[in-house]
Amino acid sequence: MAKPIVAVVGRPNVGKSTFFNRIAGKRISIVEDQPGVTRDRIYTEAEWLNIPFTMIDTGGIEPDTKDIILSQMRKQAEIAIETADVIVFMVDGKEGLTAADQDVANMLRKTKKPVLLVANKVDTKDLPDTFYDFYQLGLGEPMAISSANGLGLGDLLDEIVARFPKQQEDIYEEDTIKVAVIGKPNVGKSSIINTILGEERVIVSDIAGTTRDAIDTPFTHGEDKYVFIDTAGIRRKSRINENIEKYSVIRSLTAIERADVCLLVIDASEGVTEQDTKIAGYAHEQGKATIIVVNKWDIIEKDTRTMNRYIKDIRDRLAFMLYAPILFVSAKTKQRIHQILEMVKFVSNQHAMRVQTGMLNDVIGEATLLNQPPSDKGKRLKIYYATQTAVRPPKFIIFINDRELAHFSYTRYLENKIREAFGFEGTPIWIEYREKGGDE
Repeated sequence: MAKPIVAVVGRPNVGKSTFFNRIAGKRISIVEDQPGVTRDRIYTEAEWLNIPFTMIDTGGIEPDTKDIILSQMRKQAEIAIETADVIVFMVDGKEGLTAADQDVANMLRKTKKPVLLVANKVDTKDLPDTFYDFYQLGLGEPMAISSANGLGLGDLLDEIVARFPKQQEDIYEEDTIKVAVIGKPNVGKSSIINTILGEERVIVSDIAGTTRDAIDTPFTHGEDKYVFIDTAGIRRKSRINENIEKYSVIRSLTAIERADVCLLVIDASEGVTEQDTKIAGYAHEQGKATIIVVNKWDIIEKDTRTMNRYIKDIRDRLAFMLYAPILFVSAKTKQRIHQILEMVKFVSNQHAMRVQTGMLNDVIGEATLLNQPPSDKGKRLKIYYATQTAVRPPKFIIFINDRELAHFSYTRYLENKIREAFGFEGTPIWIEYREKGGDE
């Protein structure tokens, strides 16, 4: 199921970044060190009381800095209202109440989402006189915290988690392949969906999605069951200015969370942009099977090397996603559209594939003979045993003598050997090392 989303809004310099860094620093992801994944985050994965959630960094999605502060805050509040399950409205406890705070509070009072009013920079137990002015905002009792000193964060996280919606059971049968069509605005996501549905003459029924008013479109193709998970804005024009592309990442978060397979749609006339790398990076980090779909291929002037140049550019820009197949399509002319569902089914099977332990260890053993494990100061990495512990995505645990000797380059080598032997096309592979006693 999708993780709850928490959005933090507030004017600049109220301490949002300090708060994010403090929360994000408590989580270490096993795929965090993959090269090529953008570090310019506008979200962070967090966990409290064993409940994982996604936190949106609205400080990282401020539009053009020439805009006035109030305009920036309005857009932050809009994306929070549209996307989040819980909204944290952060104000400056030292500076006190401002007119800009009042304006955003007026917007937030109209939403049906839970809103927590948080006064940051309250570094002592003695509340400043200005603290009580925040009651005027009509958002309930303010909570005093200090992100810099870590004061009050536990209580705040308790309150955030307590307001999460109850998770709904997945309404689809287990063999239904859930497909998220993701990408920037105006790259043709909805056109691709409509073309697939029309071309395949499928049985279509629109039902309300399980989260955030999305519209899911379940359909069958032959004996296979699918559901398209719409990112916000596919079915209805968003209130958010479509020109602010950074918001497209946030629109994709929930769809990616719920999906088995992601179709990352790229505009052929633009190539891979910074926003494409951010959206792709999130799908990769979530361990989702992914297909790169280059749309509007019909408008590109071509010679015999055009497609190869595009493939090279995509592989260079999305170097962390070399496993993802690339399709060049046109929703307008229907070129290669029929290949999309075939590829979705294929990578979904690869994503769920499990290999036999004996065969896996044969591959690892042969790989270590061809290329000896690294050594440091006379001590060599020893690989004792490997096993697959999970699917969607495939996860492997390798038992070794010393984790510090397991360099990234050798991990990539082992991953490549596993892929050569078994495939795993379209899906990331997670490899985790565990130390095991043994003779040196």
